[in-house]
Amino acid sequence: MVIDFGTFYDLPTYMEKFFEDMWHPSVISQRRLGYPPLNISDTEEAVVVRAEIPGVAMEDLDLTLSEKSLTISGERKAAEGRYFRQERPAGAFQRIVTVNVPVEREAVKATLKSGILEIVLPKSESVKPKKIDIKVS
Repeated sequence: MVIDFGTFYDLPTYMEKFFEDMWHPSVISQRRLGYPPLNISDTEEAVVVRAEIPGVAMEDLDLTLSEKSLTISGERKAAEGRYFRQERPAGAFQRIVTVNVPVEREAVKATLKSGILEIVLPKSESVKPKKIDIKVS
C-alpha cells in the first residue's frame, strides 16, 4: 500500500491564504480570474478559443498569433459617471493562450457576436490523426 502525502505539502500555504482572506473581506468579492474569461476547446480539426468581452468594440481589440501563442489584447472603455459599485472591469487587458499544436495561419477565423469573441485555430494537417489502411496479403 502506498500513501501519498504530496497534497499535504501545500497545506500551510492554503491555510495562510485562508486566514489572509478572512482579514481582508474585500478581497473575497473581487474577481480573481484573468480578464477576459476564456473557454478553450480542442477538437480533431481545430483549437477554439471563446472570450467573453461584452461592451468591447471590434476596433478596440487586437489579436496576434505567434508560433506558440495567441495574444488577445484590447481596452474596455469605462462609462462616465459616478459609481456606487463597479464589478465589470474597465481599462486595458491582455490574455495569452499557449497553443501547443501547429496552426494553419491563413485559415484562422475570428468572429465577435453578442459579446463573445470566437477564434478558430485550424490544426495543421501534420498533427491531425491519420487513418492507416491495413492490407491483407
